[in-house]
Amino acid sequence: QVQLVETGGGLVQDGGSLRLSCAASGRTFSSYCMGWFRQAPGKEREFVAAMYWSGNPMGYADSVKGRFTISRDNAKNTVYLQMNSLKPEDTGVYYCAAALSYTTLLAGRISSWGQGTQVTVSS
Repeated sequence: QVQLVETGGGLVQDGGSLRLSCAASGRTFSSYCMGWFRQAPGKEREFVAAMYWSGNPMGYADSVKGRFTISRDNAKNTVYLQMNSLKPEDTGVYYCAAALSYTTLLAGRISSWGQGTQVTVSS
C-alpha cells in the first residue's frame, strides 16, 4: 500500500497562490492514479484534480479548471497541486489520494489518503 504525506498548506489572500506537495512511498505506487480532494467546513469532501503517475489522463473539477494544475515529479515520488487565483471558496482541508484507477478515484474508492493540509484563503 502507498503512504502519502501532504505539505504546503497555509493562509493566503484572495487572488494568491499556493503549491501543495504529496510525497508518496511504498511499493507499486507508480501504478496508482493520484488525486487531490478537499473538504470545506460543513461540506462533504469533493474531488479537485487527478492524474496517473505516467501522465495522462488528467482531470479537474469545473470549479478549479484554469486555476489549478496537477503535476508530478517521478524522481521525487511527489505529486503537486499548483493553485493560482485562489478564492475564499477554495478554503478547506486538502487531501492527497491514491486509487487503482481514475474511475475508482472519482467514485471515491480510495486506496490511501494523506493526513490533509489546511488551505485558508482570506477575502
